[in-house]
Order: sequence, then C-alpha cells, then structure tokens
Amino acid sequence: MAKVVIIGAGFAGHTAAMYLGRGIGREHDITVVHKFDYFGFVPSWVWLGIDAVRPQNTVFKLQPIYDKFNVHFIQGSVESVHPDENHVFLQRAEGGVAERLDYDYLIIATGAHMNYEATPGLGPHKHTESICHFDTAIQARDRYLENVERMKQGERRRIVIGTGHPSAACQGAAFEYITNIHHDLTQRGLRSRADLVYLTNEPEIGDFGVGGINVVAKGGRIARGGDLIEDAMDEFGIEKAVRRGVHEVDRNTIFWEDFEGNYGETGYDFAMLIPQSKGVTFPFFDIEGTNITSKVCNPAGFVLADGIYGLDYDELRETPHAWPAQYNHPLYRNIFSAGIAFAPPGPISRPHVTKNGTAIIAGAPRTGMISGVTGRVVAFNVMDMIRKGRMTHRERMTEMLTVCIASNGKSLWNGSAIVMIIYPVVPDLKHYDNREGRDMFVTRVERGISGAWLKQMVETTFMHKFRGRPLWQFIPE
Repeated sequence: MAKVVIIGAGFAGHTAAMYLGRGIGREHDITVVHKFDYFGFVPSWVWLGIDAVRPQNTVFKLQPIYDKFNVHFIQGSVESVHPDENHVFLQRAEGGVAERLDYDYLIIATGAHMNYEATPGLGPHKHTESICHFDTAIQARDRYLENVERMKQGERRRIVIGTGHPSAACQGAAFEYITNIHHDLTQRGLRSRADLVYLTNEPEIGDFGVGGINVVAKGGRIARGGDLIEDAMDEFGIEKAVRRGVHEVDRNTIFWEDFEGNYGETGYDFAMLIPQSKGVTFPFFDIEGTNITSKVCNPAGFVLADGIYGLDYDELRETPHAWPAQYNHPLYRNIFSAGIAFAPPGPISRPHVTKNGTAIIAGAPRTGMISGVTGRVVAFNVMDMIRKGRMTHRERMTEMLTVCIASNGKSLWNGSAIVMIIYPVVPDLKHYDNREGRDMFVTRVERGISGAWLKQMVETTFMHKFRGRPLWQFIPE
C-alpha cells in the first residue's frame, strides 16, 4: 500500500486530494495536512473585503469532504521534511509532541507565504490590510466599513489598493478589489468622498504579471488589452500609480521607488497592499541532519520542479520547455509541487532594475485555474507512478489556458466584470508565429454585465466541485 502525503489544502492541494481519493483512496493511504480545518474560496474574499458576502459562504469544512473520498485529514503544520528517509515531522493544531508521518510520495501545495516582513510596516498586524487570508479579509472588511462610516459623516478618505513590494504578484486581486470598492461606494452614494489610487509594480496597467494581454481588435490589428482596463479605471475615476516598488509603510504614508529610480510617497487613510510571496517556510534535512533546503527550493522557498532554471529573461522567452511539465523534483523524484508552491523558472513579465539596483518585477501568477490544473496533473502522475512506475501526464504553463474574471461589483443587475482569457499563460514564441506567443483566436479581454454572470457561475460551479458533489470531476479546473 502506497502512502501519499499532501501538504496544503488550497486550490492545488485540495484538487490533488480529491482526484487521488477518488482514484486510489480505497487501496492506498492518502493524507492531507493543512493548517486550517476549512477550505477557503479565495476569489470570494475580494467581495468579503467590502461586506458583499457572508464569511461563512466562502469556506467549508474539509473533514466531511475527505471522509467521502477515503482521505485522511490532519489539521496541523509541517515542521520539517526529510526526503532521504521519506518522512515529515508535523505539529497538530491541538498541540502535543511533534509526530512523524511517512510517505512514498509527497505533494507540496502550501500556497504562498505572505511575506509582510519584507516591507517594513506592511500587513494586517501593522498598518495596511490584506484580503489574502480568511481572517485578514474579515479585518479588511471591518476597517473598510469604518472608513465608510467616516465618509457618511462627511469626511473625505484616500484609499490606496495595490502591491506592497517590488516583486509582489497577484495584481489582479488588487485591481478587482479597488473596482469593487468603487462600485460599493457608488451604490452607497459615497463615491464622491473617496479618492481611489491603484498603486502597482506592473510596468503598465493590465500587465498582471503575465506580460500583458494583447488581443485581436477590429480590422485584425493587435491591440493592447490593458487599454480596455485603463479605460475602465478612467471611467471609475481611479488614479493610476504604476511602475512603483513599495519599500516601507507607516500609519499614513506608503514609500516607494519608481522605475526611473526616483523615490516618492503616497498618503492614505485605508490601504490594502499585496505583499511579496514566498514558498515553504519549513526546512528540509538529509539523512545526516544537514539542512538541504537550498537543494530542494529556490531562494524564495518555492520547490524546484522539472524545469530549466538559471536562464536569463530573453533565453527563457525562447525556451518554452523550460517551464515544468510534470512538477516533480529533479533530485527527489517522489516529491511533487503544485500551485504557487512550485518554482517558476523565471518571471513572465520583463523584469526591471532601477538605477539604484532595485529589482521591480511583477511576479508570475500561479493561482486559481493554474493551481487547479497543476494539482490535477500532479495527482494523476502520482497515480501513474503507483500503478505503472512512470508518469504520463504533463502540462506546462506554456500550454495552459487560464481565465481571470475581475468583477466590478457582485450584483448580477448593475455589476460588471472584465473577463480575460489567456492561452497560453506563458507566451510560446516557438509554437505561435506571432510576436505575442499566444493563440490570438482564443486570447480575449472583454468587459460587461455578462462577465458578472460568468463570475457568479464560476464561483457556484467551483464551490460545487470543491465540495465533491455529483459530477464534480467533469467541471474543469
């Protein structure tokens, strides 16, 4: 009987657990270790941050789901991994001594560690808010509503939403949050009392860490998808502060450096800034007890996979096969990583270094659909190894489609959304004979009320899938 341990139960880990449980859960031992006893639908926390959804509607308990799939569940945290001896040490949530958990295959799907510490003053325990976790999204909601009350009393408030580190990712979440704030304040009749600022490390609006989304416009010309996004921001009266890497925050001011190496500051009354993301926070040890984390992970803690690392940006753009395909470690072939946990071979957007030596880079996204797809690929490859002794499933981000829906209000009647369809996520300049490296028939950016309906449909169907309800496996990641 094979033992499979999954660390993390977000989009990637939970997807992997469901497929593994359905496929081999009766014959083999599948165990999930997760810090919380619930699954959180992270995309809905944008709405939670403006009080548009109830907190309990964005989460559900994991244990009942795993009971249906013959998957063991441990609420706790991994303290260390020992790949030479195929075991981890973990600490259960209820306390007690650390215990050993053996594995034949290990899937690391820990998501992102929100590295607030990388920016002095940043984070929900200091000066700014975050919608990156369930509890912090609730706190962001409460702080936002406090500002709403002050606007009701006639005060003018300055709200800054964006990225809080020169190498932060997930700009899409920040963009969606600020457009939802715009919609919410408009519905409350308070929009005229708020100055909204979108502050980002992107080289241009609409980059989103994927190098921008260019599309075929009328007449067959190539148009910048970011133009539609900029038009929406202009319509909403949102100030755009791009090409800026935040390096410090105090209770009233955000301090940043721009692409030209100039230093500046932006004042605020309420700010939600996405921090730098890091990978695993637990160490890896060899059989002699030597720390080998640097052999397993890159310097940011993301787990190395079957990609090609060390290429410069232009080389990477010309090497689509540099991106991982099967997501297992090059040295420890029974260790897999999925979702945000795997190490990309480099950024998708072109990095920039200022005259002061500061690297300002919009990080490569690996959330949402990408996490689900890699979770599925990893699950099927583990099943392949158990059943056949070889892997047969592969999907690089240079072959992967993703859909991002940035809502502007939750309402199906007066809301809207910008729908971005990107194929492939990482441009493949070898396969597509155009300077975009993408399938221009598939890649689209559209805006309208139909997007709001699509957003609601996606949330409903994904929550159905993640709860393991009938025919869940036929709903694509």
